[in-house]
Amino acid sequence: MRLRASQNQKQKLSSTLRSWLPILQSDLDSLPEVLGPFAEANPFIQIRAGNEKVDKKFAKQGFFGELSKNSVSSTIEALTVDKKSLFQALYEQIAPPLFPTKKSQDVAFEIIENINHEGYFEEEGLDEISKKLSLDVESIEKIRARFAYLDPCGIGAKDFKEAFLFQLEEMDVAPHLYDFIQKLVVDFENIENYSSHVDFQSALKIIKKFKNPPAIDYLEDEVQIIPDIFVYDAKGSIEVALNDAYYPEIIIETDGLDEKLEFVSQKIKDAKDLVDALEMRKATLYKIGLMIVEYQYDFFFGRAIKPMKLKDLADDLQRNPSTISRAIAGKYLSCSRGIIPLKQFFATAVDEDISNSAIKDYMIELVKFEDHKKPLSDIKILEAIESKFGVKMVRRTITKYRKQFNIAGSSERKKLYSLKYSSY
Repeated sequence: MRLRASQNQKQKLSSTLRSWLPILQSDLDSLPEVLGPFAEANPFIQIRAGNEKVDKKFAKQGFFGELSKNSVSSTIEALTVDKKSLFQALYEQIAPPLFPTKKSQDVAFEIIENINHEGYFEEEGLDEISKKLSLDVESIEKIRARFAYLDPCGIGAKDFKEAFLFQLEEMDVAPHLYDFIQKLVVDFENIENYSSHVDFQSALKIIKKFKNPPAIDYLEDEVQIIPDIFVYDAKGSIEVALNDAYYPEIIIETDGLDEKLEFVSQKIKDAKDLVDALEMRKATLYKIGLMIVEYQYDFFFGRAIKPMKLKDLADDLQRNPSTISRAIAGKYLSCSRGIIPLKQFFATAVDEDISNSAIKDYMIELVKFEDHKKPLSDIKILEAIESKFGVKMVRRTITKYRKQFNIAGSSERKKLYSLKYSSY
């Protein structure tokens, strides 16, 4: 009897798992499509799509929330008329005098091919463009800089900071306020530290006019990113919740059915397995959310991402690493720092305690506050990183990281600094 009970339990788990894996792997927006075939094969199942509900406690707080709200409200009129796609609008602007030669136009078209739906340039496309057109990265970047004058303003920037700087360039702002806004944008993560500055409120009013992301006017026509997990601050403590409002509901209709009939009982069993599979998806993602908060607690208060391995999470959840890999693929977490892909929390470790994202953040900080008359060489940056983190690295790794963030070499930065000051 024990053997039979064990076999029955295994069979139940096996049938649930067969449904669970594709449900787990799909993103939240695709769930109704994944569940569709199950409903078609089962006359007793009805799938009711989830409804979008905005819960105030999950509303994005702070400056990004204000930016998004203001940007969306300013585009209502634009969305009521027939408009071109983002890429059609960009292609039409690649012409003289901004792009006077065929070569500059060819580069610009390639740059457009590497702009995502939010309007940001995907930096990994630089090498591909360089190889395709036999052109050095610096020349490509000079042409990309001209995108600051295209519409929508901010298009082609690598991140929101550069997009804000593009937009600032086009605004009529007093010189002293311009410099302060530029400083706030560069140090945006710590913007609240400047709240006592006499120009803070004036600068903030201008920053809130910036479009974030730059292609927000066109996002109505693009795929919307729907987060699976919410992480929010509840009176000083971090809490995790699933995006239940978007989950489809599986309704099993059994009224008037004779459940003793083999066909009926089997279909009802299949329907219950499907409900179990959806609940297993929820439970797994909720646990992943809890573990991310536990491992990355400091991240939600402005710190860098710490090393975190799939195996660590899999061991804690008693799952196979490949299962966890499926679970985080294409999934997003929403918090006060934005909507973040779950895979981003699994930073590669430089050693057991240091993630490469922490190394990169520190490298950027070093360059930001370096002596403009004596910019740091890659060797000097390497020495500072090794001293701070107690790790051993090689210079070419620093060079690789620097290029990832489009930071020029020390000699080139020195020239740029001198040009900057000579223009004042």
